[in-house]
Amino acid sequence: MTSGGLLELDAIGTRWQIETARPLSPAPRARIQDVIEDYDRTWSRFRPDSLVTEIAAAPAGGRFELPRHAVALLDLYDRLHELTDGALDPLVGRDLELLGYDATYSLRAAPLPDRVRAHERRARWPDVRRRGRTITTDRPVLIDVGAAGKGQLVDLVAQVLEDEGVEAFVVDAGGDLRQRGDAPIRVGLEHPLDALRVVGTVDLHDRALCASAANRRAWGPGLHHVLDARTGTCVDRVLATWVIAETAMLADGLATALFLTEPDRLQPAFGFSFVRMRPDGLETSDGFEGETFA
Repeated sequence: MTSGGLLELDAIGTRWQIETARPLSPAPRARIQDVIEDYDRTWSRFRPDSLVTEIAAAPAGGRFELPRHAVALLDLYDRLHELTDGALDPLVGRDLELLGYDATYSLRAAPLPDRVRAHERRARWPDVRRRGRTITTDRPVLIDVGAAGKGQLVDLVAQVLEDEGVEAFVVDAGGDLRQRGDAPIRVGLEHPLDALRVVGTVDLHDRALCASAANRRAWGPGLHHVLDARTGTCVDRVLATWVIAETAMLADGLATALFLTEPDRLQPAFGFSFVRMRPDGLETSDGFEGETFA
């Protein structure tokens, strides 16, 4: 877009740019801020006043009512948990804490001993009982929706714009994108080891593009935010993924899942295209809406 409005803000630990075909009035700007704040107050494991923190602090567990949007999010987690054989799990928050990525950002360079972490890794997603947007726990559990949550928030912000009658927009949350409009936008796929290079380009049109990379939220040798929940260890066989899908929530979740399982496990269940970067090169799906460079 070459003209219109631009809303920039910092939220959920990343920089947002919301570009619209016409400047937004104060009312939709306030609605966007409210949607982001409500989402953060529910899902942030870094806020003492969030629902996730309350669930994690309940000594004997309890029954908790989540917002309406949680149904779609947790339905996706159910499916991805199944398709990755438990490697993708929204209860991975405690494992991230034990590796140093905790609410105080202690960022310890060395993990805790395996015997301590093994004891801590008891709760897994099947241990939580869910009916719709109500979950029941019997112990403290720390939920982390980082695999798909930012994507869903991009979709919720995009929904505000659509409700306001905005016909063309780009919502960019730290590189996770949702675009709508008559003309596509060209997006570069940033090299995970060199921000000045791209490994390909995409012409994004009425779709979402989300990426995940091992260099994002990394705090020590071999320590980053993409974990295999079965072992509590960081994944080292994939460097980065990019996924194009109908919604940012789906693209975001699949970008993480591609670190943990092969595409042929996911493609029968979802419509998407992807690029995946391993240490030995790039893998591109059939029908990928762009080009990649050697």
